[in-house]
Amino acid sequence: MPTPLPSPHFIAASSPAAALIGLDAADLARPDFVDVFTGNKVAARSQPLSAVYSGHQFGVWAGQLGDGRAITLGDIATPNGPMELQLKGAGRTPYSRMGDGRAVLRSSIREFLCSEAMAALGIPTTRALMVTGSPQQVARETMESTAVVTRMAPTFVRFGSFEHWASRGREAELKTLADYVIRQFYPEFLGAANPYKELLAEVTRRTARMIAHWQAVGFMHGVMNTDNMSILGLTLDYGPFGFMEAFDAKHICNHTDQGGRYSYANQVPIGHWNCYALGNALLPLIGEPEVAEEALDVYRPEFGRQLDTLLHAKLGLKETRDGDAALFDNMFTLLQDNHADFTLFFRRLGELKLEEPAADEPLRDLFIDRAAFDAWAGEYRARLRQEGSSDAARREAMHGVNPKYILRNYLAQIAIEQAQNGDFGGVHKLLAVLERPFDEQPENASYAALPPDWAAHLEVSCSS
Repeated sequence: MPTPLPSPHFIAASSPAAALIGLDAADLARPDFVDVFTGNKVAARSQPLSAVYSGHQFGVWAGQLGDGRAITLGDIATPNGPMELQLKGAGRTPYSRMGDGRAVLRSSIREFLCSEAMAALGIPTTRALMVTGSPQQVARETMESTAVVTRMAPTFVRFGSFEHWASRGREAELKTLADYVIRQFYPEFLGAANPYKELLAEVTRRTARMIAHWQAVGFMHGVMNTDNMSILGLTLDYGPFGFMEAFDAKHICNHTDQGGRYSYANQVPIGHWNCYALGNALLPLIGEPEVAEEALDVYRPEFGRQLDTLLHAKLGLKETRDGDAALFDNMFTLLQDNHADFTLFFRRLGELKLEEPAADEPLRDLFIDRAAFDAWAGEYRARLRQEGSSDAARREAMHGVNPKYILRNYLAQIAIEQAQNGDFGGVHKLLAVLERPFDEQPENASYAALPPDWAAHLEVSCSS
C-alpha cells in the first residue's frame, strides 16, 4: 500500500496523457485527484501491487530487484486497450531493500517532462500523467523535498521480470508470465508453433526500432540495465538521461557510468545484449538455443532498416540510392570532428537552399571547420539534385521530423530550481513547449538556443 505524504500539492499534469484515459488535465489539480495520485488515498476499486524482477546492472548479474519505489494502482480501460497507472515515489514496498521508497522533486520533474517530450517526438515510451509534491524531506546527497510521478503504460513488465523466474529455475512461473504477456499484448502468437520464439523475436524487433529512434534524435537513456527494458519496446525508467548537444558518439550522459557502458554509441550493441539476456531467460520455454538465436538475429537488420528510414527522412531524401550510407557516414564524421549541436544541425539543415550556398551561414556557424562542412554540403546538394528535390517541400518534410525543441539538461535544471523555490510555472511552460517540438514557436525561440557555458558542468547520475 502507498505510504501517505504530508500536505501533498499539485505540480503539473499532461493533457495528452490525461486524454488517453479519458480525463481532463485541469481536473487533476483537485484535492481528491492529488490525494489518489500521491498515494494518500486508495481509489475504491484499486488493488495496489508492486512487482518483483531481477536483472543485469551495468552488465553484472544483480539478483533480485523489484519495484522499490513504484506501486501499480491498477489499470483503466481505454479505446486502445488497458492502461496501467503506477505511482513512483509513493513509499516503501517489499522490494525497497535499504531504500526509503521515495522520489525527490528534481528526478520526478525530469521523468515527467521527458516522458511527455519523448511521446511528442513520436518515440515509444511510457507516459507521465502528473506529478505531485510534498514538503517532506528525504536524504540524498543533501536533504531534498519529495514528489510522486504517476506513470502510465499498457504494462510495466520488463526483461528482468523474466530473468527473475528463470534464474530461480521456476519454469512454471516463467511460463505463466510469458503466457500472460502473449495473451494480453501479442495475441497474434497464440496459435504459433513456438509462441515463445515469436515473442522473443518481436520484442527484439521493437527494441531495435526503439533504439534507432533514440539514435536518430540523440537521446541517451543512461541506465540500460535489463530491469529497465520494457517487454513492449517502450522507453522505460527515466533516470540520468540526456539529449545529445555537442555531438560526440562516445558521450556518457550518466555521471555514474564511468566505464561508458551506456554511451550514445554503445546503446546499439547494448540493446542487442539485453535481448540476449531476455532470450537466455526464455530459453526453457523456447527449447533449443539455435531457435532462440534465430529470433535474436532480427535485431541488427531491424535496427539498420529503421535507422536508415529515419536518416533519409531527417535529410529530406525521398528515395534510397547507392552512396547514401557514405553520405550518412561522412555527416556523422563531420558532426564528430566539429562537435556540432545535434538538434540544431538537423533543424537548420532543413533551411538549406539547393542553389543558394550563401544562405548556409546559420548552419555553417555550427562548425569550426567550415571547409569540411562546405565539402559535405556539396555532396548533400548533389544527392538532392539526383532526385529533383524541392526546397519548400523538403523544408516542410524535414521540419516535421527534426525537432526544434528537446529537453536539454539546462532547461530542465532551470525549471527544477524554480520548482524547488515553489514556482511551478517553469515546469508548465517547458511542458507546453515540448508538447509541440516540431513547431516553430517563435515566441519560445530561446528554448531552442545553444546551451549556456554553465550547462557543461551539469551532471546527472543514478541518484538523480
